[in-house]
Amino acid sequence: MTPTEAALAGLWLMLPALIPNSAAVLFGGGAPMDLGKSWRGKRILGDGKTWRGFMGGAASGTAIGVLQIALAPVLGIDSTWGFGDWPWSLCVVLSLAFGSMIGDSVGSFVKRRLDLGRGVKAPILDQYNFVIGAIVLAIAFQSGWFFDHYISGNGIYGLILFLIVVPLLHRVVNIIGYKLGKKDVPW
Repeated sequence: MTPTEAALAGLWLMLPALIPNSAAVLFGGGAPMDLGKSWRGKRILGDGKTWRGFMGGAASGTAIGVLQIALAPVLGIDSTWGFGDWPWSLCVVLSLAFGSMIGDSVGSFVKRRLDLGRGVKAPILDQYNFVIGAIVLAIAFQSGWFFDHYISGNGIYGLILFLIVVPLLHRVVNIIGYKLGKKDVPW
């Protein structure tokens, strides 16, 4: 596999981690995950993190991943572009989707500890919190898959492209969410 193919495969395989963060905004609302509680005088997560958003985001990422798994044989996708054999492929997809939402929630927890209110810019943390969560959970549950696709051989190009594309996609999606009235700020 060429570096370009590896980079594109790496981006394709991270769709279940990219989708949840944006989808959570569409599903959000309702009771906050922290139930309005504080820890050491500060909200644990804040009103922006709801169970409906968390589950809707994770379900969206999972749905995209399952669709990718289903389309793999139709598109003739080989193991380099795939999540592996069933049921392990589902474990990869779930790890990426739920890891993304867990990482986003941890980022919110860190922002509250830093006294940053909802919607306040936190460069790097805002763009990569969900990425770190997805990668950590994927390594925890499917380390072989992660290392085979993102570290070994030309797989590192996939990880590099993903890390470069994330802040660009994050910005574009947030602007769209802001213009649609789903976000209070365009970042």
